[in-house]
Amino acid sequence: MIDTWKFFSQTGNIETYLLMKEMENSSSSDEWQQSENEEASTEETNV
Repeated sequence: MIDTWKFFSQTGNIETYLLMKEMENSSSSDEWQQSENEEASTEETNV
């Protein structure tokens, strides 16, 4: 994964920095949602 702050400090491109942060947050949200779905599936099969 790219360190967004390091990238910004080297390039000074605020638009790219903000876009990368948004993509990181979206990725984290997707991973959290996937984890929640997997836990729910496991609980259903254990019942």
